[in-house]
Amino acid sequence: MKSFLERRVKQQEEEVSYLRSFLEVVDSLLAERSFRRVELKPTADEGTRQPEQPPAPPDSIPIMTTDGVRIASMSVGPHSLEVIPEAAVNLDSNSPPLRSFLVAKVLEPMLIKDKEAAGAGSLLPDNMLTYDVEQEGGRLKAIVVRNYGDDRRLLELKNAIRWTLRRMYEKTPGGKG
Repeated sequence: MKSFLERRVKQQEEEVSYLRSFLEVVDSLLAERSFRRVELKPTADEGTRQPEQPPAPPDSIPIMTTDGVRIASMSVGPHSLEVIPEAAVNLDSNSPPLRSFLVAKVLEPMLIKDKEAAGAGSLLPDNMLTYDVEQEGGRLKAIVVRNYGDDRRLLELKNAIRWTLRRMYEKTPGGKG
């Protein structure tokens, strides 16, 4: 009974930790969306405006900073999710938000949960979540998540990745290139 209770307390503490992390993501999104941007009408000196960024491919979701800087593109398929940082953006692959939050608090617990489900026979081993964080010379090149699961999990991943990349962009020296 004691070990059962200790295990349940640990599980509940982990869940509270996840909920706090996601609450932070929601707070960030609410703060970002609660301000309306002023839409400028074209003026006579149109040549002084900066060119707009090209639109993303139809299957690609742009990841933007709160200032409107595009830092990455996220492509979502039926069983996989891929995030590619923009070429002009230098995201440090050793940045704490990536390792201590996205990997340690989101991806690894999902992987462990899937391993437990596969061990119990409720999930096929081929359907377990897997992920790769691709890097080159300390620079993040891609994040690939396979077998993410249901829509709730996909939303959780999309929000966590968006929050992580924004924080990485803010913390990486020379993040703009």
